[in-house]
Amino acid sequence: MIIDTAVTAASGTAERDAAIAMLGELPLTTRRLTVAADKAYDTRAWVAAVRQMRITPHVAQNEFGYGGSAIDARTTRHAGYRRSHRKRKLVEQAFGWLKTVALLRKLRHRGGRLVDWIFTFGAAAYNLVRWRNLMAHPA
Repeated sequence: MIIDTAVTAASGTAERDAAIAMLGELPLTTRRLTVAADKAYDTRAWVAAVRQMRITPHVAQNEFGYGGSAIDARTTRHAGYRRSHRKRKLVEQAFGWLKTVALLRKLRHRGGRLVDWIFTFGAAAYNLVRWRNLMAHPA
């Protein structure tokens, strides 16, 4: 399920900045939270900011980037890290659905507020379809 959405102006760090903002809005809990992300999030600043929020970053390692990966054995040695990387396919399925079915591959509208509304509406529609499919196949 898609929990939160944000549309930002394109820049080199917009996705990472939006992720930090969305993670900062999470309610406080006693459980240790994790967040998975792709190689673009494997920067020392982003990983440090997430760890400061007491959230474990399950980021794909970018070992070929400048200075190597910011993710070390503290994270990669756990089975949960390997499990979260196998589940990343589910996230990609949601974006694929949004691009094809919700027609977000090529937007026909301009303006931040309108694009944000269309993206959020598409994510809500995806959640309804996913919910329907999950209810049709009880565990």
